[in-house]
Amino acid sequence: MKKISLLGATGSIGTQTLDIIRLHPNQFELEAISIGNNLTLGREIIHTFKPKVVSVLNKESLDALQNQVPEGVKLVYGERGLIEVAANNDAEVVVNAVVGSVGLKPTLRAIEEKKAIALANKETLVTAGHLVMEKAKKNNVPILPVDSEHSAIFQCLNGENRNSIYRLVLTASGGSFRNQSRHELKDVTIESALNHPNWSMGAKITIDSATMVNKGLEVIEAHWLFDLPYEKIDVVLHKESIIHSMVEFEDTSVIAQLGSPDMKVPIQYALTYPDRLALPISKRLNLIDIGKLHFEEASFDRYRALKFAYTAGKIGGSMTTVLNAANEQAVQMFLNGEIGFLEIEDCIETAMEKHIAIKQPDLETIIEIDQSTRKFVRSLKA
Repeated sequence: MKKISLLGATGSIGTQTLDIIRLHPNQFELEAISIGNNLTLGREIIHTFKPKVVSVLNKESLDALQNQVPEGVKLVYGERGLIEVAANNDAEVVVNAVVGSVGLKPTLRAIEEKKAIALANKETLVTAGHLVMEKAKKNNVPILPVDSEHSAIFQCLNGENRNSIYRLVLTASGGSFRNQSRHELKDVTIESALNHPNWSMGAKITIDSATMVNKGLEVIEAHWLFDLPYEKIDVVLHKESIIHSMVEFEDTSVIAQLGSPDMKVPIQYALTYPDRLALPISKRLNLIDIGKLHFEEASFDRYRALKFAYTAGKIGGSMTTVLNAANEQAVQMFLNGEIGFLEIEDCIETAMEKHIAIKQPDLETIIEIDQSTRKFVRSLKA
């Protein structure tokens, strides 16, 4: 029985992780969880799985749940609560499915406790990849990718010589507006931006997919996970989301991982690695029904945010922290109706232009830069 801690249990990745645990009750046990603002769903999860520790957003949420959980369930809150869920229990695997840089500190603490990390929170590596990977190596802790693209590359590299890699190819759906020109994006609505053609995701990640920031963050994440320079990481538009990513080798061979677009597949693989379990709740791939697959260039002119991500990654150091923080703040402002869709890119560009990168920032400096960047982006619309 493998014990699991789950950060972000009420989100899209979190609820699908719970589907996997529910499907295999003899394989997994839910040890601890964190939940966000959705206390109704949180209560349901607590009563169904009875985790030993539950972290909520704040003291008010804790008070609201205090008398509504089964006996023996410990309630905690805030950043300390996230760390307790991630590190201070008997879990063997920590699934980091929270959104944003809030996932960084819990991940570092879990690594110190030598817990395997199933990572769906790409901002952890974007914000502080050098710290996370160094600590993981020091503690001999595996970082198991949950993003479908990185899981695909991870699977393609099984048994291969990493020195034979010519390049990685991350596939991208193109998001909600892949068939529209930049001119047509000027006045898009929040509702249309949240209508992703292939994947069911949370609001922030869906907006990131539409701007292609999400793919840019994945490029940076791939750099850290697979220890490759940015010149060896490419992005290709693939609207069907059937090929999840590819690896090209020096001998021109290309290995790709295919499957129907369903996040439960990479989630389960991260939990069971190196083994595989049956997954009857997912649809099997039928290439005859699909018939054709399509590929296009991911143009930097069309997707400016993707270019910003490559630029930030190549500069390195604290610049990727700025990229992530500026995007998180700008996306929240867009979802609040404070800025237009294309202004998300403008906020990122302005924040990056203002910042002088620090090459090897420590955790305290990263947190300070994260906060000051958010404040700066907010000031752009003050």
